[in-house]
Amino acid sequence: MTVTTRRSALGILMGLAAGFAFGAGGTIVKPLFSEGWSPGAAVLGRLVVAAVVLAVPALVVVRFDLRPLLRAWRLVLAYAVLAVAGVQLAFYAAIERIPVSIALLVEYLAPVALLLVAWGRTRRMPHRLVLIGAALAVLGLVLVIGPNGAGALDPVGVALAAIAMIGVAFYYIVGDKTPDGVPPMTLAWAGFVLGAVALGLAGLIGVLPMRVGFGEVAFFGAQTPWWVPLVTVGVLSTAFAYVAGITAITMLGARVASFLGLSEVVFAGLVGWIVLGEAIAPIGLLGAGLILGGIVLVRLEPGAVDPEPIPEPMPITAPIAVASDPGQAAEGTGAPAPAPLG
Repeated sequence: MTVTTRRSALGILMGLAAGFAFGAGGTIVKPLFSEGWSPGAAVLGRLVVAAVVLAVPALVVVRFDLRPLLRAWRLVLAYAVLAVAGVQLAFYAAIERIPVSIALLVEYLAPVALLLVAWGRTRRMPHRLVLIGAALAVLGLVLVIGPNGAGALDPVGVALAAIAMIGVAFYYIVGDKTPDGVPPMTLAWAGFVLGAVALGLAGLIGVLPMRVGFGEVAFFGAQTPWWVPLVTVGVLSTAFAYVAGITAITMLGARVASFLGLSEVVFAGLVGWIVLGEAIAPIGLLGAGLILGGIVLVRLEPGAVDPEPIPEPMPITAPIAVASDPGQAAEGTGAPAPAPLG
């Protein structure tokens, strides 16, 4: 297996791991809502936990040198506001106006949006396999999420879900072009810190409701303190998920990683099925298969092959002649002797 193939396989593994971690987040944090937590407070809590957990590792990998972050402060701030805090704020505001399934469907159109943006910028139509893969993935999402089409949709809610989609797309774009000298872990940590500040400010000015409860909650069949699910979602579904996701993007590129991100919906359904007993209907399983098939088609696009691996140096078997005189060396090799200096 070549270095490039191993890197690609590791990138796919990291992308699927990120999808699982993100997808399990809803099931993990759900007990907090029954205790009276508002979605905004839960998101703020998970960002604070993730920022604390990653603080030391994120600083160690850059040797406590924050200058690369400061040099790219505009991009880092945009990442925190759009890809971290903005996605959460827009999504939770959207589901107050439109069904959750519709909001999710709009948000997870981000890979298709990336394809259209690339198409518009390059003026080159994607290969038909990519277009077919995108169509299959979207159809799969429709089947998995199952929008109920109830009544007329609030245009403001749809617009907020579209803003969340832009934030998801920006997450993949930034991950594909991380600032020089900023490892994925450090970028994610900076996003958590600034995102938590943004959410905290939104709560202070009343844009986002902040309600908390400090009793015991039912968590995986046991009664646990409120902080157990909060720490779990902060470590697994936030800190690990974002770092794994950004790492996958750097290895695979934004396009393939964004389609792998669709696996979050599949994993969310599987975790809910196993933990909460929320069975997946056969049509949902069909949708999951279509999503995976779409990912494969995007990956198999002709011309989107991995670069050639660097050839290994050939072993030297012949003896090497050592000449003390430059002229002799040139004579033996047929190369011109170096010109004398001076």
